[in-house]
Amino acid sequence: MDIQSIKVAKVENISTHDFHIIDVRSPKEYEEFHLPEAVNVPIFSNEERARVGTMYKQIGQDDAKQLGIELVSPKLSGFYQKLRELQEQEQKPVLIYCARGGMRSKSIASVMTMMGLDCKQLEGGIRAYRQHVVVELERFKQQDKPFIVLEGHTGTRKTEFLERLQLEGYPVIDLEGMAGHRGSLFGHVGLKQRSQKEFESLLYQRLEELKDAEYYIIESESKKIGNLFVPKWILKGKEEGTRIRMHDALTSRVDFICQIYKPEEHAEELRGGLQRVLKQLPDDVRADVIENFEKDDYWKVIKDLLVHYYDPRYDHAAQRYHSEVIDIQMDQEDDVLLVIKKTIDDIVSKQAVFSNVKERQ
Repeated sequence: MDIQSIKVAKVENISTHDFHIIDVRSPKEYEEFHLPEAVNVPIFSNEERARVGTMYKQIGQDDAKQLGIELVSPKLSGFYQKLRELQEQEQKPVLIYCARGGMRSKSIASVMTMMGLDCKQLEGGIRAYRQHVVVELERFKQQDKPFIVLEGHTGTRKTEFLERLQLEGYPVIDLEGMAGHRGSLFGHVGLKQRSQKEFESLLYQRLEELKDAEYYIIESESKKIGNLFVPKWILKGKEEGTRIRMHDALTSRVDFICQIYKPEEHAEELRGGLQRVLKQLPDDVRADVIENFEKDDYWKVIKDLLVHYYDPRYDHAAQRYHSEVIDIQMDQEDDVLLVIKKTIDDIVSKQAVFSNVKERQ
């Protein structure tokens, strides 16, 4: 079969659920950003890709191709076995992609097609998908849906409640979950932050799932979550949205943070973030925090950071917003989630902006 005769699919015409998605790029490329549900079956390791690229630049295209053939040929049998197993598990075609829809995906799709597998190549590769994500995010921006914002001091379990709301079908956009970061200086502890491209891909996927929702629910975030930028239209929605402000006792918040961050397991990661906070603390508090950290008394460290750093910063930032605020006292409620759900339902039923949103789309 001629290499040009393989089937090609355009990104705007596919549903990833209809294919076994195969990413043939190197593990490093895949880790940075990949299609939803894609399986990484690399034709080159990270080191091999670097070798081929170096040869291409320093010697020439023909020599780079020859090296590529030598590296890939021994792997074809295993590649075929992997794809055949996937199709035996679930009968649907294979969609293969690389960076730009070039030689890597085209050659593998051709060989696998000749071996009798139902294969297509993604036209334009991951670059085409990235362009599609950018276009679609702009489309969602234009819909101008209203936001309900869950906010409160650090440790008021906002992310936990968002996750539970999402499980019950509420239109939640879990920005921190998509980012792989909790949003604070210590937000990376125990997590692996995603790239900006992967974050925006996950955001697009979630917005597509919520395309029929009349509103969105988010946690109050700053313009950056770790190293990632939150889209400006979501920040605008946050500023204008109805806010549900969670309140909880300081001791409960410290207990919860200790439970989530597990400081005894991540002391060195915490130490790095702590260095950036210490200079912003009063001298006497700074000395106490250092002493307690070295004594492994993380409960006291976290309490001082909340009282002298996080809470004042939150209170200052909250003064910038003038939209409606509904307060929930967590320590006075037996079922906080139930109260949050009732509050959301009341907001949606009473505010005309929610019922009229479909007329603006």
